[in-house]
Amino acid sequence: MSPQVSKLVDYAIQRGLIEEEDRIWAQNQVLEVLHIDSFTRPERTDTQKVGDQELPEILDALLDDATHRGLIEANSVVFRDLLDTAIMGRLTPPPREVRVQFAALRDSDPASATNWLYQLSQDTNYIRRDRMARDLRWVAATKYGDLDITINMAKPEKDPRAIAAARDLPAGDYPQCLLCAENEGYAGRANHPARQNHRVAPVTINGAPWFIQYSPYVYYNEHCIVFNREHTPMKIDRAAFGKLLDFVDQFPEYFVGSNADLPIVGGSILAHDHFQGGRFEFAMERAPIAVPVSFSGFPEVRAGIVEWPMSVLRLTSSSPEDLVTLADRILTKWRDYSDEDSFVFAETDGEPHNTITPIARRRGRDFELDLVLRNNITTEEHPMGVFHPHQELHHLKKENIGLIEVMGLAVLPSRLAEELRETSRALVSGEDLRKSELTEKHAEWAESFAEEVRDAALADPKNANGIAQGIVEQKVGEAFATVLEHAGVYKQTDEGKNAFLRFVASVNAEDWLN
Repeated sequence: MSPQVSKLVDYAIQRGLIEEEDRIWAQNQVLEVLHIDSFTRPERTDTQKVGDQELPEILDALLDDATHRGLIEANSVVFRDLLDTAIMGRLTPPPREVRVQFAALRDSDPASATNWLYQLSQDTNYIRRDRMARDLRWVAATKYGDLDITINMAKPEKDPRAIAAARDLPAGDYPQCLLCAENEGYAGRANHPARQNHRVAPVTINGAPWFIQYSPYVYYNEHCIVFNREHTPMKIDRAAFGKLLDFVDQFPEYFVGSNADLPIVGGSILAHDHFQGGRFEFAMERAPIAVPVSFSGFPEVRAGIVEWPMSVLRLTSSSPEDLVTLADRILTKWRDYSDEDSFVFAETDGEPHNTITPIARRRGRDFELDLVLRNNITTEEHPMGVFHPHQELHHLKKENIGLIEVMGLAVLPSRLAEELRETSRALVSGEDLRKSELTEKHAEWAESFAEEVRDAALADPKNANGIAQGIVEQKVGEAFATVLEHAGVYKQTDEGKNAFLRFVASVNAEDWLN
């Protein structure tokens, strides 16, 4: 394994993870992780040039050898990830160096600091570029504009051996969750990912200590996570609006948003206060104002209802203080707001239902807040949520509609890559979709456009499969637009728009001085 170890050290030197003078120390670190006690020095004396695409090949060779020698508990993605992360952790700069470099870059240009940290996260293999390259992405034109669709292949699915191993482990309480700062450098276990190559950078948000890191799964460009140093629950309140605007004031090249703080309409981690941001323009950001509105006492704030399948109020001003105060009033009113005609109930049996998904960004010198009204009420007909994807679309999406989907990016499960490919193939061949486990759940939906596929395939038989796949992808985009409509509290009808305006009027009718 000496050639592979040598190439890995060359890679680390070329990416600036270590210095040339660290070479012998670094190769010994890798040998220690691999339980190898000998090394044959390569005949060459110069450093080999190692491309990014070669890193997975080098690590795979080392892991295959480790598996052959019985060093890996099971030859599965979970246990292989634990070991290759341990290897890369030995080549990753220590946190103190990362923080010094991030702070120095940020003093001159915040964008250069985030660019550097994002690149570091890829070079250390914390963000696995080879898995990102397998993600499927496309854009679908809808009546709400171009929606982005991705099937994420970067998040590994656990195999039965890893699941069994995790089952036999005691419930872990360290780190308390996947976002806690204690993940930095953590070795991991079968039920918790290794993070030896993970680095975070400190930021101060509204005077409190927070950290910025990048998502290992990168749903969009420079997908970052900003999280509280303390393991404290998410809460949407006046302070949250202030924190979001403070962040985009410091990092104007990024947007940042928060999931809502109630189940069903929130994200997957509600126990740790955090935001998600990045350098990406979502479809919702491009959506225009459909109905301008105004709020009494805020003549300098431009406001309106956004032309979007969900229920969005957009506030724009050069004054972040005005935005925080107005957003707090809207949230306060919405928390207690009921409108039986629209099936909006603030609470039932003491359980609160109303909350907001907020997103902040800069528009030149102005600050902008999008406030997405959410409600998590359930009924017997819709046990997973009235304002949630309905049953007929669960074959494509039944998970919570969180911050990222709200803004117009569908993050679909990896199983759909094969299922949709098989569905388009079966449509071309005319096979019965109900006879295959892969296509059965999509049959009713796909049959609604089967004739369109057949006609297109007959018109261009040489390219039939590609044409069919394109039609299926477009239909997925249109279905995602319907998913967002389901999640919208106020529907895109005259009745829905009037109900939305009633809520706006109720904010203005409130005597906020008392």
